[in-house]
Amino acid sequence: MATTALCTLARHASAFTPAARQSACLSSSLPPPPSSTSRAIHSLSSPTELLMSPPSVRSWATSLFSAVEEEVDPGIVEGTDLRIVKYPHPALRAPNEEIPPEELTGPGSEVSRIAKEMFLVMYAAKGVGLAAPQVGINKRLMVYNESGDPKKWMQETIMVNPRIVEFSEARDVEQEGCLSFPDMGGDVERSKWIKVEAQNLKGKTIKKKFRGWEARIFQHEYDHLDETVYIDRLSEDGRKEVQPRLDELIATYGEGGAL
Repeated sequence: MATTALCTLARHASAFTPAARQSACLSSSLPPPPSSTSRAIHSLSSPTELLMSPPSVRSWATSLFSAVEEEVDPGIVEGTDLRIVKYPHPALRAPNEEIPPEELTGPGSEVSRIAKEMFLVMYAAKGVGLAAPQVGINKRLMVYNESGDPKKWMQETIMVNPRIVEFSEARDVEQEGCLSFPDMGGDVERSKWIKVEAQNLKGKTIKKKFRGWEARIFQHEYDHLDETVYIDRLSEDGRKEVQPRLDELIATYGEGGAL
């Protein structure tokens, strides 16, 4: 459940993460996290601006999925009871069930309502993507808007039961953060392009090829559906850098996490 955004400088620098892979069909999981020698972003800023920024800025400028502004914890959001869960909430590591066809009946369905409310939470948090586990719902459902702008609602994407069927060997590395891991981020390596299949709210099959920023957003949120979070893809050094903050989150929210 993307989905946390750290701060962003422009648009492409903060949200999920990348890495080199052989093209292959995947039923669910992505490749293993990078090693300490391979550094692999819920909000992103412009890669060019990010690289030109000092390290202290780069580390905060890219939580996957805050496309324009620094992420915030929205707390109570008008129009929904959903809340972003924080690490180490168990929902972030729990299996996520596929949504059966009989539940995909289009607008007015329960799945449609959940997706709509997930967008409310995502926008309130200044994010660009959110996966259902991030609001405590262990279903294979994700939403995103690569602009992060609620006024650009035509860019909203809802994907039910998604899977990656092919990915590029070419990879890139960008800073990512996550709405469930506030005030932290790290370099993540991900494929530059991916081919995906999913269902829409009416159960119709969707086939897409994503590149660049949108590919990174999808991969970040997709990880959540496979019980993977962005810190799993950090290098050994990257994990050491964020460990103090992880310890703070555990101390604040307890072993069971919090809504």
